[in-house]
Amino acid sequence: MDWLFRFPQLSSETLLIMKRAIDGGLKDLTRSYGQSIEGFFYPLLQVLIFFERMMLNAPWPLVIIVIAAISWFAARSWRIVSVVMTLMVAVGLFGLWTDAMKTISLVVTATLFSIALGIPLGIAMNRFERAGRAMQTVLDVMQTMPPFVYLIPVVMLLGIGRVPGFIAVVIYAIPPIIRLTDLGIRLVDKEVLEAADAYGCSRSQKLWKVQIPLALPTIMAGINQTIMMALGMVVIASMIGVQGLGLNVLQAIANQYFTQGILNGFAIVAIAIIFDRISQAYGQRLQKHRGQRHD
Repeated sequence: MDWLFRFPQLSSETLLIMKRAIDGGLKDLTRSYGQSIEGFFYPLLQVLIFFERMMLNAPWPLVIIVIAAISWFAARSWRIVSVVMTLMVAVGLFGLWTDAMKTISLVVTATLFSIALGIPLGIAMNRFERAGRAMQTVLDVMQTMPPFVYLIPVVMLLGIGRVPGFIAVVIYAIPPIIRLTDLGIRLVDKEVLEAADAYGCSRSQKLWKVQIPLALPTIMAGINQTIMMALGMVVIASMIGVQGLGLNVLQAIANQYFTQGILNGFAIVAIAIIFDRISQAYGQRLQKHRGQRHD
């Protein structure tokens, strides 16, 4: 009756051979094409360095004014502008300005890449039914996979550093913008589409002049979720060399520095509130402007 309590499994020798074969294959791949892979991602590294230097070298009053101006443009609310400026000043007073700028530059860059990739993929998911079903399955897997698992293939291929961390952040953060772009296009009223057909709009004119503008509030909700997920992944990506507030939190956990962990955690929450308020306020303004809601 021992077989009832011991689950059948492959033999230890078979598992060992399988693990050695997979690990050996990955090592051979990195040895043979490591320089080519690094060369392929070199432009991406330069983009990351550019954004980081821009944020670090900019005078702090200018950074606060620019972020306040963006929040005013998005929300048209002095209350939100004052909250954003107060949080930015508080982060600086706690001595976390430099690390906060590194984190903001990474989140902004990852969000821009996610939008640039995610919106076309969302449109393709909506327009091509078979491809959409395949992408739906991939997105389901991506959104149920634990965040730490994203680090394994990236580290195996690219090692540690800015680029592998950035790729892990983008892969983790991109599903919401893809899903909500597809959803936003699907929620456009059929009567509006019939009217566009009646006026003789081509397929591309209907997409870019009718469906995408009407789907913008839903797409903004996707961008909001993408920003939040990118910010959440920054802490985990610090394990593979991403600098900023996430690295400070990791060091605080490793060394049991309670105050350091709390202050850096506060700074991450402050940045999350800033991004969330700005993107949500802009999305709500779009909804009011379009005169409809997709709740």
